[in-house]
Amino acid sequence: MENSTTKDSRLNIRCDMRARALLDKAATYSHVSISEFVLSHALESAEKVVQANESITLQPEDFHAFLAALDAPSQPNSALQKAFKRHAEQVLK
Repeated sequence: MENSTTKDSRLNIRCDMRARALLDKAATYSHVSISEFVLSHALESAEKVVQANESITLQPEDFHAFLAALDAPSQPNSALQKAFKRHAEQVLK
């Protein structure tokens, strides 16, 4: 695992001896240091978690309904107009 970026942040992890032995063994099989092994697998997992929480997947019919709503926005109701006015008075001054 070759990395040209400067690593300037440290992450300390405490674990029991069984977990450490398993991580050491897995890192050895992968031919990388334990730090490289843990970091690469933690990053893979983190990317999946972030993607799952920051993306929206729609069924085709829901996607078409969403696009239709964007193409034909409705007119603002009185509550929204009041909110815009309040925003202009409080924030845009």
